[in-house]
Amino acid sequence: MSTQQRAHRLRIGRCSESGRIYLITAVTHQRQSVFQDWRIGRLLVSEFRQAQDEGEATSLAWVVMPDHFHWLVELHNGDLPRLMRITKSRSARAINQARCSFGTLWQKGYFDRALRREEDLKAMARYIVANPLRAGLVEHIGQYPLWDAIWL
Repeated sequence: MSTQQRAHRLRIGRCSESGRIYLITAVTHQRQSVFQDWRIGRLLVSEFRQAQDEGEATSLAWVVMPDHFHWLVELHNGDLPRLMRITKSRSARAINQARCSFGTLWQKGYFDRALRREEDLKAMARYIVANPLRAGLVEHIGQYPLWDAIWL
């Protein structure tokens, strides 16, 4: 199955609702370790904050790994495809400019999972921010510079 076919299959049955909480994962093109440099990762984090400042979504937790990110958000205005299109587009421009490069930064599509409010969001946030520990990137989460959660 081609990348385009997989990206299309990700959209089947997808709907987004204001006020709903989503866990979103997006991966860099060809799983390049773009965010190994934490300063480049901060450019993506700026786009998470921009989305919040513009009222698109509230960031509940996130982690930026070397080749992907996980973002727990409560969606507000607009919809999930719009939020992701804006975030990926703006971050690609900023990152390409900082790296003096051009070309594709992100794989097409993204993964999302709608969460119920009854789910333990704090446990989900802990799981998200513990990714660097599970990946063996650090021994203590405080050593990793690219994560945040409103509860932690």
